[in-house]
Amino acid sequence: MKILIKHGRIIDPSSGRDEISDILVERGKIKKIGHIPDNKDVTIIDAKGCWVIPGLIDVHVHLREPGYEYKEDIESGTLSAVAGGFTTVCCMPNTKPVIDSPKIIKHIIKKAKEKGHAHVLPIGAITLGQKGEVLASIDMMVDSGAIAISEDGRSVLNAKILKTAMFEAARLNIPVLSHCEDDDLANGGCMNDGQRSKELGLPGIPNDAEDIITARDILLAKSTGARLHLCHVSTAGSVDLIREAKSKGIHVTAEVCPHHFTLTDEAVDGQDANMKMNPPLRTQADVNAILEGLKDGTIDIIATDHAPHAPSEKDSGFDSAANGIVGLETALGLSLQTLVHSGLLTPSQLIEKMSLNPAKLLGIDKGSLEVGKMADITIIQPEEDYVIDKNTFKSKGRNTPYDGVKVTGKVKYTLVKGVIKYDDNENQEV
Repeated sequence: MKILIKHGRIIDPSSGRDEISDILVERGKIKKIGHIPDNKDVTIIDAKGCWVIPGLIDVHVHLREPGYEYKEDIESGTLSAVAGGFTTVCCMPNTKPVIDSPKIIKHIIKKAKEKGHAHVLPIGAITLGQKGEVLASIDMMVDSGAIAISEDGRSVLNAKILKTAMFEAARLNIPVLSHCEDDDLANGGCMNDGQRSKELGLPGIPNDAEDIITARDILLAKSTGARLHLCHVSTAGSVDLIREAKSKGIHVTAEVCPHHFTLTDEAVDGQDANMKMNPPLRTQADVNAILEGLKDGTIDIIATDHAPHAPSEKDSGFDSAANGIVGLETALGLSLQTLVHSGLLTPSQLIEKMSLNPAKLLGIDKGSLEVGKMADITIIQPEEDYVIDKNTFKSKGRNTPYDGVKVTGKVKYTLVKGVIKYDDNENQEV
C-alpha cells in the first residue's frame, strides 16, 4: 500500500526538520520526503494546514488485560490510542494475573498482534504478584519481550529488593519505571493534603509521601547505575529533586500527565470521582513547578497514565472510588492548548516529549520521520477547536474530568506501519 501525505508541516525533532513538504509511504516505511508528484496508484492524504509528526508514544498505559477486560482490553485500548494519535503504548503490569512472568508477556504480545491497532510493549512487574516480597524473573521477562520493569500502582517499599532489581535492570539495560509513594505517609488518603481537603473533610495525601520515595529511588539509581524513570510526577519537591539529580549526572528521567499540569485540587468537590487519581491533583504551586520543569527540560516525557474503570467503580463515593482517569484521547489536545498555544513549549519541544524522548527511554527505533524508518505517523490539525465528548471515546472507559471541555488541536490521521488506523473524517478505525 502506498500513501502520499501532501503539503503538511513536517516536524521531526530527531532530525531538526520543520518544513512544508510531502512524505511517500510504501510497504510500511517512509520511502521519500520532498516534493512528490501525485500518482493514481497512491492514496493521497491532503495535510495542508496540518502538522505531520512521528507517531506519539505513551510509556504509561493501563490496558487492563488480562483479568479486567470489562474496563478495557488490548483491542479497545489500542483503538483509543490511535484515536489519540498514539502509535505505540506500554502497558503496565497491574493486571490479573500480574504481568510477572514470561508466559504473560508472551500472551500480551500475541494478543496485540492479533487484536491490536497500535504497537503494544509490555512492562513486567518488579516483584511476583506486585507483593513487594520476591523478585520476579526479570531476565526471562526481558527475553520474552518486556521493555521495562515497574511496580506501578505502588512502590517497592523494601529498598533492598528494589536495589537488587535496579542492578538487574542496569545489567539488562532496561529502565525502571517508579511509582513514588510511601504508603504509611499516604495513609489511605484520597486527595491532596491541603486546605481543600480540610474544607471537604477528606483524608489527604501529603507531598512528602511522593518526595521521600523520589529521593530514595534517585539515590538507589545513583548507587546501581540503573536508568530510573519517575512516573506521573505531581509535586514541586519531586521536580526539584529530579533537577538536582540530573545536574549530578544521575540516570533519571521523568514524566508528567496532562491532568497534573491542567488541574489543581481546587477542582475536587468531594463528589465527582473523575477528579480522583493517584498521585492526586495538587496545588497551583505544584502545577507551576511542573510547567517550569517541562519548560527547562527537567521533565522529559508527557504520558497519560490511561486508567479506564467501569462506571460503578467511580460512582461508589469519592473516598472509596477507584483512582484514575482515561487519557489517551485527550492528552494531545490538552497538551497543545496548555503548553504550545500558551507559548510555553514550541511544537518541536512538545513532540519531543511525546514521541522522541519516550523512544529514547525505551531504546526503540521510533520517534523519527527519517527516510527508511517505520511509517508510524500522526497528522494533527493544531488550530482545530472541538469539545471533548466522552461518549465518542474508543476506550471502554468514560472516566474523564474533561467531558465538555473545549480544546484546540485535533488528531486527523494516525498511521501505524504505513496503514491508516485512524481517520477523523470517518471518525472510525479503518
